[in-house]
Amino acid sequence: MKIIGWDIGGANIKATLMEVRDEKAHRLKTITHHFSIWIEGKENLLFMLKKLKTEIARGSHIDFIGVTMTAELSDVYETKREGVSHILDCIEEVFPKEQILVLDADAHLKTVEEAKGEYLKVASANWASTAWMVSKWVKDCILLDVGSTTTDIIPIVKGKAIARGKTDLERLSTGELIYTGALRTNIATIAEAIPVRGIRTRVSSELFALSGDVHLVLGNISQDQYTTETADKRGKTRSEAMSRLARVVCADTDILEEENIVAIADYIYNKQIDKIADGLKQVHDSLKAFVKNDLFLVTTGIGRDFLGRRAGEKLRFKRIIDLEHIVGKDASIATPSAAVALMVAYSQRAREIEWSQ
Repeated sequence: MKIIGWDIGGANIKATLMEVRDEKAHRLKTITHHFSIWIEGKENLLFMLKKLKTEIARGSHIDFIGVTMTAELSDVYETKREGVSHILDCIEEVFPKEQILVLDADAHLKTVEEAKGEYLKVASANWASTAWMVSKWVKDCILLDVGSTTTDIIPIVKGKAIARGKTDLERLSTGELIYTGALRTNIATIAEAIPVRGIRTRVSSELFALSGDVHLVLGNISQDQYTTETADKRGKTRSEAMSRLARVVCADTDILEEENIVAIADYIYNKQIDKIADGLKQVHDSLKAFVKNDLFLVTTGIGRDFLGRRAGEKLRFKRIIDLEHIVGKDASIATPSAAVALMVAYSQRAREIEWSQ
């Protein structure tokens, strides 16, 4: 039995191929493809899914499809109802014979018809699959998933996710969703002012630079890992990233020296850690009535180490687990796709899993 788990985001599409043999699930392959739906257009989603199907399946017979999504939030759709419906229509067209199961925020798998009828339950529910998967290994923890765009902070107690929020709106208020990420965050949303040569300097609110520029300049990511479009649509060299960061304070590389720009990047970096730590503290504080002992912190996503771990260390978490050490690097960056594939495998009587690292 072969399964593909899909995580269809507004900026990235991720897929994991899994096989079930003798009640054991084996992850065969995980792929991530950058696809900015607001630029490429929703009409091209179908084409991209067909292309990625060919890449991951390689002609293999597929039995089940697991789906989760966040692309419905994109402004190419008037409403989430429209987005969920369109995404599922595309999946059905690409996989007309396979059984399709859609994740909801309660970590249940729905038919396509059920998912369309309860569209708010399946909209942006990908965090629920990741939490479900992590709970198989760590029974009491906080899951910290730092992606390219957002950060999910999910409490898990006694092997069950106990998130207080289910929709994005609710999760923003509980601290379980922080709209900051490793690549796509507008610098102006991270800090309203930056010290420049020792002087507090307000930033421009224009989209001049992204968090990816900060992390490229500081060496937290490579050019290859900077998968999103840049703010100025130019290249992804360190010098080009420095030019964009200088522009945040309405300067350039003639006005500011390299050490000034690196200092700007470092300041923004620490402010981003503070934002994640603030949400992490809010979630941790909400658990004091449930958990008396120290919790594990489990980090995943592209920013799991340089943002997630640093936020955990700031709050003095003593036990931090990098999910890469359990599921492998590819799956730790595309965790929801691997997790929803595993959920489908378990629904079809798989009882163990082997991860290819």
